[in-house]
Amino acid sequence: MAGPDRETLDGGCHCGAVRFKVTLAEPLASARRCDCSFCRMRGAVVVTARVGDLEMLQGADRLTLYRFNTGTARHHFCSVCGIYTHHQRRSDPSELGVNVACLDGVSPFDFDCVEVFDGVRHPSDDPGNRDRIAGVLRYERGASRDPSAP
Repeated sequence: MAGPDRETLDGGCHCGAVRFKVTLAEPLASARRCDCSFCRMRGAVVVTARVGDLEMLQGADRLTLYRFNTGTARHHFCSVCGIYTHHQRRSDPSELGVNVACLDGVSPFDFDCVEVFDGVRHPSDDPGNRDRIAGVLRYERGASRDPSAP
Protein backbone atom coordinates (compact mmCIF):
# COMPACT_ATOMS: atom_id res chain seq x y z
CA MET A 1 0.00 0.00 0.00
CA ALA A 2 1.38 3.37 -0.99
CA GLY A 3 1.91 5.89 1.83
CA PRO A 4 2.21 9.68 1.53
CA ASP A 5 5.71 9.54 -0.02
CA ARG A 6 5.21 6.19 -1.74
CA GLU A 7 4.05 6.99 -5.22
CA THR A 8 2.86 4.18 -7.49
CA LEU A 9 3.67 4.55 -11.19
CA ASP A 10 3.34 2.49 -14.35
CA GLY A 11 6.30 1.90 -16.58
CA GLY A 12 7.78 -0.14 -19.36
CA CYS A 13 10.47 -0.51 -21.97
CA HIS A 14 10.74 1.35 -25.30
CA CYS A 15 8.99 -1.24 -27.49
CA GLY A 16 6.17 -1.97 -25.00
CA ALA A 17 6.97 -5.68 -24.61
CA VAL A 18 7.69 -5.15 -20.89
CA ARG A 19 5.18 -3.33 -18.66
CA PHE A 20 5.22 -2.98 -14.88
CA LYS A 21 3.75 -1.11 -11.93
CA VAL A 22 6.07 0.06 -9.16
CA THR A 23 5.59 1.67 -5.76
CA LEU A 24 8.57 3.86 -4.95
CA ALA A 25 10.22 3.62 -1.54
CA GLU A 26 11.38 7.24 -1.79
CA PRO A 27 10.02 10.29 -3.64
CA LEU A 28 11.05 10.95 -7.24
CA ALA A 29 13.29 13.75 -5.94
CA SER A 30 15.63 11.04 -4.57
CA ALA A 31 16.70 10.11 -8.12
CA ARG A 32 20.38 9.27 -8.41
CA ARG A 33 23.14 7.83 -10.55
CA CYS A 34 26.21 5.73 -9.85
CA ASP A 35 29.73 5.91 -11.26
CA CYS A 36 30.64 2.20 -11.18
CA SER A 37 31.99 0.67 -14.41
CA PHE A 38 28.57 -0.59 -15.49
CA CYS A 39 26.47 2.45 -14.55
CA ARG A 40 28.93 4.81 -16.24
CA MET A 41 28.25 3.00 -19.51
CA ARG A 42 24.52 2.56 -18.93
CA GLY A 43 23.97 6.21 -17.93
CA ALA A 44 20.59 5.73 -16.27
CA VAL A 45 19.02 7.85 -13.55
CA VAL A 46 17.27 5.59 -11.02
CA VAL A 47 14.81 5.78 -8.15
CA THR A 48 14.38 3.30 -5.31
CA ALA A 49 11.73 0.64 -4.80
CA ARG A 50 11.64 -2.35 -2.47
CA VAL A 51 11.88 -5.86 -3.87
CA GLY A 52 8.25 -6.96 -4.06
CA ASP A 53 7.00 -3.45 -4.89
CA LEU A 54 7.55 -3.91 -8.62
CA GLU A 55 4.77 -5.91 -10.25
CA MET A 56 5.28 -7.21 -13.78
CA LEU A 57 2.12 -6.57 -15.81
CA GLN A 58 3.42 -8.12 -19.03
CA GLY A 59 6.62 -9.34 -20.60
CA ALA A 60 8.39 -10.91 -17.62
CA ASP A 61 9.47 -13.60 -20.08
CA ARG A 62 10.99 -10.86 -22.30
CA LEU A 63 13.40 -9.66 -19.60
CA THR A 64 17.06 -10.61 -19.92
CA LEU A 65 19.24 -10.77 -16.82
CA TYR A 66 22.83 -9.50 -16.66
CA ARG A 67 25.21 -10.02 -13.73
CA PHE A 68 28.89 -9.21 -13.37
CA ASN A 69 31.64 -9.05 -10.74
CA THR A 70 30.14 -10.55 -7.53
CA GLY A 71 26.89 -11.49 -9.29
CA THR A 72 24.81 -9.95 -6.48
CA ALA A 73 23.27 -7.16 -8.55
CA ARG A 74 20.68 -8.38 -11.05
CA HIS A 75 20.27 -6.01 -14.03
CA HIS A 76 17.12 -6.51 -16.14
CA PHE A 77 16.79 -5.51 -19.80
CA CYS A 78 14.07 -5.97 -22.42
CA SER A 79 15.29 -8.69 -24.79
CA VAL A 80 13.44 -7.03 -27.67
CA CYS A 81 14.52 -3.36 -27.52
CA GLY A 82 17.46 -3.63 -25.10
CA ILE A 83 16.24 -1.01 -22.63
CA TYR A 84 17.38 -1.38 -19.00
CA THR A 85 14.25 -1.31 -16.81
CA HIS A 86 15.50 -2.05 -13.29
CA HIS A 87 18.04 -3.86 -11.14
CA GLN A 88 18.31 -5.47 -7.74
CA ARG A 89 21.02 -3.57 -5.89
CA ARG A 90 24.32 -5.02 -4.76
CA SER A 91 24.57 -2.48 -1.92
CA ASP A 92 21.15 -3.52 -0.56
CA PRO A 93 19.58 -6.58 -2.23
CA SER A 94 16.23 -5.72 -0.62
CA GLU A 95 16.09 -2.68 -2.94
CA LEU A 96 15.59 -2.12 -6.64
CA GLY A 97 16.91 0.71 -8.76
CA VAL A 98 14.23 1.60 -11.34
CA ASN A 99 15.16 3.49 -14.51
CA VAL A 100 13.21 6.79 -14.38
CA ALA A 101 13.17 6.91 -18.19
CA CYS A 102 10.96 3.79 -18.10
CA LEU A 103 8.34 5.42 -15.84
CA ASP A 104 5.33 6.79 -17.69
CA GLY A 105 5.42 10.59 -17.76
CA VAL A 106 8.92 10.85 -16.20
CA SER A 107 12.18 11.75 -17.94
CA PRO A 108 15.75 11.89 -16.65
CA PHE A 109 15.67 15.49 -17.91
CA ASP A 110 13.00 16.33 -15.31
CA PHE A 111 15.79 16.51 -12.71
CA ASP A 112 17.96 19.64 -12.68
CA CYS A 113 20.52 18.06 -10.36
CA VAL A 114 21.16 14.34 -9.75
CA GLU A 115 23.55 13.05 -7.09
CA VAL A 116 26.08 10.48 -8.30
CA PHE A 117 26.91 7.77 -5.77
CA ASP A 118 30.49 6.49 -5.56
CA GLY A 119 30.26 3.03 -7.09
CA VAL A 120 33.95 2.91 -8.01
CA ARG A 121 34.61 2.43 -4.29
CA HIS A 122 31.45 0.39 -3.77
CA PRO A 123 30.09 0.37 -0.21
CA SER A 124 30.00 -3.43 -0.25
CA ASP A 125 33.76 -3.45 -0.86
CA ASP A 126 34.54 -0.45 1.35
CA PRO A 127 32.09 -0.34 4.31
CA GLY A 128 33.47 3.06 5.36
CA ASN A 129 32.20 4.45 2.04
CA ARG A 130 28.49 4.03 2.78
CA ASP A 131 26.40 6.33 0.57
CA ARG A 132 29.33 8.56 -0.39
CA ILE A 133 28.51 11.07 -3.09
CA ALA A 134 31.05 11.18 -5.93
CA GLY A 135 29.52 14.31 -7.46
CA VAL A 136 26.41 15.68 -9.15
CA LEU A 137 25.13 15.89 -12.71
CA ARG A 138 23.29 19.05 -13.72
CA TYR A 139 20.86 19.62 -16.55
CA GLU A 140 20.16 23.16 -17.65
CA ARG A 141 17.23 23.58 -20.01
CA GLY A 142 18.00 25.71 -23.03
CA ALA A 143 21.69 25.93 -22.13
CA SER A 144 24.31 25.99 -24.84
CA ARG A 145 28.00 25.14 -24.75
CA ASP A 146 28.49 28.18 -26.96
CA PRO A 147 28.62 31.22 -24.62
CA SER A 148 27.66 33.53 -27.50
CA ALA A 149 24.44 31.58 -28.27
CA PRO A 150 21.18 33.31 -27.26
